[in-house]
Amino acid sequence: MITVVYFWRIPKSAAGFAFLHMALDRRKLRKTKGVTFAKMLGTGKGETFTPRDASLERWGFLICIDEKLVEELDESTLVTGWRKRSRSEFRVLLDPIASHGKWSGAEPFSFSPSSTKDGNVVAITRARIKWMQNFRFWKTVPAVTKSLHQSAGLITAFGIGEAPIGLQGTFSLWESAAAMRDFAYKSAPHTAAIDATSRYKWYAEELFARFAVREVRGSL
Repeated sequence: MITVVYFWRIPKSAAGFAFLHMALDRRKLRKTKGVTFAKMLGTGKGETFTPRDASLERWGFLICIDEKLVEELDESTLVTGWRKRSRSEFRVLLDPIASHGKWSGAEPFSFSPSSTKDGNVVAITRARIKWMQNFRFWKTVPAVTKSLHQSAGLITAFGIGEAPIGLQGTFSLWESAAAMRDFAYKSAPHTAAIDATSRYKWYAEELFARFAVREVRGSL
């Protein structure tokens, strides 16, 4: 199995199409041949990582699929429908290196240490925040965001999610695994947030996954 992530930039005039197909394409993705896990994703601008950061111009999906079927997926009506309305398309093929936690009750990413390789890596996080902990959680975000944007080796990072409130995720692309680890474990705001997560238990569910980048096509 391989993990494939698409993101499309669309004009604001196509936002209606995006909202409609976030619902319609969810079922289509799950019924696609060879698929074991799929999520439609809205995104943020990558500025504040708060609900106010939501973008109407970038949308996408994540899918775990038999790698023999990747190109068939790429030419499917689901993908080409978004492609026809987009200003740009980004596709990344990912080999899972490590994954901890669950996403919607599932452990979607099957990985092997043999997937580890030099080069760019992607980190994907996803959490379901307990409603009573939302305020406490969002208070930590500005400091972590500032530290992230200042991190050496970061190529891009922005929020992803199935809903603007309560289901919070991030997608980040790094030059190397070492650069990503430096942010995760040496950034004071981020380590403080990790400690707070353990202390306040503000997630009802959480997942952190790391991937080796096999192939990148297009632009974000």
